Amino acid sequence: MNLGTAPLQTPASGRISTVRLSKQGSRESFDDYVRGRSVALVRIAYLLTGDAHLAEDLVQQTLINVAGRWGKLRSDDDPDAYVRKVLYHQHVSWWRRHRRDPLPTAVIPERSTPARDVSVAVTVMGALRRLAPRQRAVIVLRYFEDMTETQTAEMLGIAVGTVKSTTRDALAKLRKDAPELAELVEVNQ
Repeated sequence: MNLGTAPLQTPASGRISTVRLSKQGSRESFDDYVRGRSVALVRIAYLLTGDAHLAEDLVQQTLINVAGRWGKLRSDDDPDAYVRKVLYHQHVSWWRRHRRDPLPTAVIPERSTPARDVSVAVTVMGALRRLAPRQRAVIVLRYFEDMTETQTAEMLGIAVGTVKSTTRDALAKLRKDAPELAELVEVNQ
């Protein structure tokens, strides 16, 4: 068996670590997957973290974790579902580890999009930052990833009832703490 390696930079240390890929051909399929899905994964991570740099670090750490198990995925498995599950679990682990760390101040990144789109994005991100990590993950999966309650429960490893109550509580918090979102809905209709 020919073992390939994939160099990946760890966000914590900045060092390059080599991750062993366990099957011949795994390296190419992993590289193809990373090239094809990294933008979408960073976008999801950004919605979870609220910070572009943390989102990139989260995706990088997720890919490091997935790379070592890539060859074990069956060819008929959906690697995207597995990678997203690892991403969400990694985010929860980071949150648990750093929940008492001071939060950085919000800096709006400059973009070349119309002012209205930036305004909406800033408003939505500000509202998402006010939610607890689990609430944020449920809202992102349900409304941005368009997953069902069952799919969300499977992705996060929680009961469907927990997804329902977390969604209810998160939406109530958003209605109370972020009334500017209601204004966006009225304007867009």
